[in-house]
Amino acid sequence: MEPFGCYVHIPFCAARCDYCAFATWTDRAHLVDRYLRACRRQVEAEVAAGLPPVTSVFVGGGTPSMVDAEALLEVVAPLPLAPGAEVTVECNPDTVTDTMLRTYAAGGVDRVSLGVQSMVPHVLEALGRTHDPDGVGRAVALLRATGFERWSLDLIYGAAGESLADWAESLDAALALDPPHVSAYGLTVEPGTALFDAPERHPDDDDQADKYLLATERFAAAGLDWYEISNWARPGQECRHNLLYWSQGDYLAIGCAAHGHRRGRRYWNVRTPERYVDAVEHGRSPVAADERLDDEGRRVEGLQLALRTTDGVPADALPLDADPALADLVVVDDAGRAHLTVAGRLLANEVAVRLR
Repeated sequence: MEPFGCYVHIPFCAARCDYCAFATWTDRAHLVDRYLRACRRQVEAEVAAGLPPVTSVFVGGGTPSMVDAEALLEVVAPLPLAPGAEVTVECNPDTVTDTMLRTYAAGGVDRVSLGVQSMVPHVLEALGRTHDPDGVGRAVALLRATGFERWSLDLIYGAAGESLADWAESLDAALALDPPHVSAYGLTVEPGTALFDAPERHPDDDDQADKYLLATERFAAAGLDWYEISNWARPGQECRHNLLYWSQGDYLAIGCAAHGHRRGRRYWNVRTPERYVDAVEHGRSPVAADERLDDEGRRVEGLQLALRTTDGVPADALPLDADPALADLVVVDDAGRAHLTVAGRLLANEVAVRLR
C-alpha cells in the first residue's frame, strides 16, 4: 500500500511562545466550534472526491489538546484509515488528562507527541512556555496508564540562559522517562516573533552544536537511534507520518495554513482561521496557492530530503573525489550510498548545496 497522509492544523493556543512563528492564535476561542465543523466539512468533501487509504494522520498546531477530544475526533472520523494507520495528536503536557487520552484511544489515536521543550524551569520561562517539568512526568504516567505505547517528547535547545549543564539536565530528565521517540530541535529565530525582536536572546551556533553533540551521545547511550537529523527512536517507533514528508509522499491538508502534497503539486490553505471557516462555510476552496516542481526540481528536493535521513543519497550525488571537505561529513556504505556523519549533520546545509 502506497503511504498517504493527512495533516490537520488546530491553530488555537492558551499562550504564544516567544519563538513561535506558526499560524496560531490565543484570542480565537469563540471560533473553535465553527472551525472544527469546517475541518470536518473539508474532510468529508475530500473523501467524497476520492482518497486512497490514509496510512497516517498528524494533528498539530497550535495546541490540539486544548479543544474537546470528542469534537477533534469527529474531524478525522470520515477518513478512510488503512489497517494499522498511525494517528498522532500533539499535546501540551499541562493539558493532558486521563479522560482525554481514553477518548483519543477509543477514537483511533495511537500516538501522542508531547511538547516538552525543556525540563529546566528557567529555560521554560525563557522560551515562554507555561508548563512545569513535573507536569511532563504526570503526562507520561497517564500515557502509560491508558495504554499508549507510541509517544514522543519534543525538546528545544539553545534558549537564552540555557547552559550546557541545563541541557544535560533536560536530556537526563527526559531520558529517565524512557521515551520510545525523541525530537530535539535547535532554537531558530523567525521574523514576527518576540524572540526576533530581542537579539540579545538569539542562540549561538557553537553553543547549539555542542548541545546537539551531547544529545547525540545521550540518546545513543539510551538506545535511541537517529533516523533524521532532529529525530531519534527505538526500532519501530519512528514517526511514520514524518517519514512520509521526507520521502516526498502525498498528504492532505486540512485546516488553516495547512500544507499538502498531491501528485507533485504542493499547496497551502489560507492562513487565518476566519478566512478558512468563511471559505468552507460558503463552499469555496480554502486553498490559497500552490506550486509544481519540474522534474529536476523534484529530483534535487528528493536528494535534499533523503540526505537528512539514515537512507542517505547515492554516493555519486556528491562530488566526493573533488571536494576533500566532504570526507569528514559523509560516509559511504557498501551499497554505495552516502550518509551524513555526526559532523555532517551539523553542517547538513553545506553538504546539501553540493548535491548534483
